[in-house]
Amino acid sequence: MTNQKSGNNTSQLIALIGRLLDYPELEIELYRDELMDIVTSSVLSKRNKQEIISFIDRCSEMPLLDWQSDYDGLFERGRSLSLLIYEHIHGESRDRGQAMVDLLAQYEKAGLEIAHNELPDHLPLFLEFSSTQGEQGIGWIEDIIPVLSLLAVRLEKRESGYASLMRGLLDLCGAKVNISELREQVKNEKEDHTPKELDKVWEEEAVTFGGDSVNGGCPTNQHRPTENQRKDQEVPVNWMSMNETASATQTKEV
Repeated sequence: MTNQKSGNNTSQLIALIGRLLDYPELEIELYRDELMDIVTSSVLSKRNKQEIISFIDRCSEMPLLDWQSDYDGLFERGRSLSLLIYEHIHGESRDRGQAMVDLLAQYEKAGLEIAHNELPDHLPLFLEFSSTQGEQGIGWIEDIIPVLSLLAVRLEKRESGYASLMRGLLDLCGAKVNISELREQVKNEKEDHTPKELDKVWEEEAVTFGGDSVNGGCPTNQHRPTENQRKDQEVPVNWMSMNETASATQTKEV
């Protein structure tokens, strides 16, 4: 019973982080206590718990338009903080397209259907999927540790609270990352979010991590979901839209 409870909480935490990394659409102050409970009862270190709680506090007190503006400034300007996982691995090469086809096949195998305008390597979507995969969920996240580490350090450089979410995911995986080396690498990176840089053609090469650190950009077969691990089996976290047209049948239990 204890292990099952711990596993459910981990799934909830993964889903929560995925929701917080998605584009802000709702003020979250109404759900603040529930979100705090998920974080405080998780297996995260005390430091990571406090960082994520502080992030939730700031977001819940921030006007939605300000939060959206901050989000756009980080994730929609330049490639360095892109939340498209395979963009950091393959850039715009043909390999990225095949990697996304393979990942989409894994989603479909597990019963997850995505909207026609969604890309399968979008990190919030990937985390939503991982949160439904029970004990295998952490394994999926382990496959993208290099990307999460790079994003964590780049967000830290930008003094963004979103860095705490990346560090939380790394903590869940028990990742051993040479942060000092990554900080040196990022320190010398040219900023790509300035107006001058945004006017240029994006010609940066894909970040490479060496070897087969993320299995060529595709999650490994070792963590492939089983046939009965469907998306509708467990979707731990979602806050209800304030849009009155949203169907109540789509509400997911926290």
